[in-house]
Amino acid sequence: MLAILEEEDYYGYALTQRVQAAITVSESTMYPVLRRLKKNGWLTTHDEPYQGRNRRYYHLTDTGRTQLATIREEWQHFRGGIDKMLGDETTHE
Repeated sequence: MLAILEEEDYYGYALTQRVQAAITVSESTMYPVLRRLKKNGWLTTHDEPYQGRNRRYYHLTDTGRTQLATIREEWQHFRGGIDKMLGDETTHE
């Protein structure tokens, strides 16, 4: 979710749709994750009116960008280890 929000702010349902287009995850799983990311200071929210209702938009904070960079670095290290175990000598940078 952090990587998606790096591009632009999304409201909850649209963000859920973007994630579900890539991986199988239930909508009921998404909102607790978003609350936890916000609690960690990685996201902020703001509401905007839309057709008589409010949409809650999520925004990646500077702390969230730092965390995303850490996650990407850890993923590359993990992925490299898995590739070695599978016999893939190609490095992923």
